[in-house]
Amino acid sequence: MEGLLLEYLPILLFLGIAVGLAVVMVAASYIVANQRPDSEKISPYECGFEAFDDARGRFDVRFYLVAILFIIFDLEVAFLFPWAVALGDIGVFGFWSMVLFLGILTVGFVYEWRKGALEWE
Repeated sequence: MEGLLLEYLPILLFLGIAVGLAVVMVAASYIVANQRPDSEKISPYECGFEAFDDARGRFDVRFYLVAILFIIFDLEVAFLFPWAVALGDIGVFGFWSMVLFLGILTVGFVYEWRKGALEWE
């Protein structure tokens, strides 16, 4: 049992050194850095105007719907690449399997198009 625990000693030493180094770097930044930010440093950076609402505000559900639709059709393309590479090896069965897969996704795409999921008001 002691030999087994001795094998984990390098991992424990590595973790100890990593945690110690992280603590030293954070402490050094507090000691060395200027802790009095001026008005320019705390001003809005990217948008150019002050935030006007809470960051935890609600988002429209359409943002999530568009994200999910993107992931679905992105995965479709990700499945097409290995299929195209291996098409010569998988034969007719592989070809018709992918045609069926693409058909199901096309039916889903047409359904969401008819329901107006791709329309933005």
